[in-house]
Amino acid sequence: MQGRIIKIISNQYTIEYENQFVVAWPRGKMRKGQAPVVGDWVEFSAVHDRYVIEKIIPRTNRLLRPAIANVDQALIVTSMKDPDYSCHLLNRLIFLVSLSHVEPIICITKSDLVDMTKYQTEMAWYEKAGYTLIYTYPGSDDMDLKRILKDKISVLCGQSGAGKSSLLNRLDPSFSLQTQEISKALGRGKHTTRFCQLHSVANGWVADTPGFSSLDFSRIDVSHLDTLIKDFQPYVGQCRFSDCRHEKEPGCAIKEALEHGLINPSVYEDYIQIKREEKQYGK
Repeated sequence: MQGRIIKIISNQYTIEYENQFVVAWPRGKMRKGQAPVVGDWVEFSAVHDRYVIEKIIPRTNRLLRPAIANVDQALIVTSMKDPDYSCHLLNRLIFLVSLSHVEPIICITKSDLVDMTKYQTEMAWYEKAGYTLIYTYPGSDDMDLKRILKDKISVLCGQSGAGKSSLLNRLDPSFSLQTQEISKALGRGKHTTRFCQLHSVANGWVADTPGFSSLDFSRIDVSHLDTLIKDFQPYVGQCRFSDCRHEKEPGCAIKEALEHGLINPSVYEDYIQIKREEKQYGK
């Protein structure tokens, strides 16, 4: 049988299989090697009076924090006020998500608290590059958001206070109750029990923990970041030098596109900053 792991508590794995849920245990030899994580598709079988996970089906990707596999998209929850909007924070989160081979979705919250006409040019850059933007606020029907979440595994990331919890609670009021009950059951501050879960929200699956909590690029290979930034993709491979860093080299197609107003200046600025940090880390 094949199913997807949606919850792990200690060494018990809850698997969704044909719209029902079964609890399974991994074979001993698997525990010593590659352990299954939430989001994994697995092969399992009935052995005596319980289910046993036999094999992990190859993953499309895997996040470390939280430990989730086969993630389709990351909703970058971007507040316009309290905390105030920052294009640089948004860009760095887009880079991190893209480096994890996950599709970034820009989810704008609290747009009702500011004059969005001031940000039209800014938002147009991201739409022009090919990023999906969704606007959500209290009272909105969130139909675009529900459509995006349907049939996908999603993680949420963004600043504390950006509105991640409020967003999920509007979509499914039981979400906060579930997570509160889990926290009480496990005990705050205790790390003896490993726990991670996907919640069914808007006919999709959403992780109950932030997807990209750290903006530290020091341990990440950013050598191919230029190929993952949508603003750059039409120009990648057109530079005079194949190892172009898009900074000071002559004949750089990305710099030329920037000078002609075809690339978001803030995205280029943050890309260069990360490449300079790469040099500092001695990569």
